[in-house]
Amino acid sequence: MRFLIGVLVLAVILGYAFGGRLRKVEALRLRWWGLAPLGLALQLVPLSGSTHGQRLVTVSLLIASYPILMVFALANIRLAGFAPILIGLALNMTVISANQGMPVTLHALQASGQTSVLHELQKHSGAKHFLAKPSDVILEPLADVIPLGDPINQVASVGDFVVYAGVVWLIAAAMRGSPVLVAPKRREEEPART
Repeated sequence: MRFLIGVLVLAVILGYAFGGRLRKVEALRLRWWGLAPLGLALQLVPLSGSTHGQRLVTVSLLIASYPILMVFALANIRLAGFAPILIGLALNMTVISANQGMPVTLHALQASGQTSVLHELQKHSGAKHFLAKPSDVILEPLADVIPLGDPINQVASVGDFVVYAGVVWLIAAAMRGSPVLVAPKRREEEPART
């Protein structure tokens, strides 16, 4: 959560640095915006994952959230930042689908100061994350392998960084009043028939 807050603060700072104003974000029009909270809600379903059935449901909901979020990103692809958001979502979905959850490396947990999370994952896998083992992890470089130490104390994936870069770009561009990358083509007027 601290990482996300830091990303939003960075986006606003950059927006102001490039001459933007926060009030201009109100003019941002997102297509199919309802898909974003739906996709995020599926990722936050509070199941413990302590039983095989609960883990299966939780991981299935997590995987199902990504196509929903990707459709939202595609619907807004003409806006600044949505191309990297789409790519980051695809990277995360790929590693989560291949591993039936997000692998987290021992080194990343230790380096990010999350020893309590490490001890919990050593006892049993979480609902969405599990401690990576070289023997059973596919696409480990795309997993949660990037440690973010104090004050963030979080582990992130390449996909997370790509998504957040897109979010920063979107907010900064919206603050400048120029979030649209490609203006829609106008149809040429047909000559009047006589």
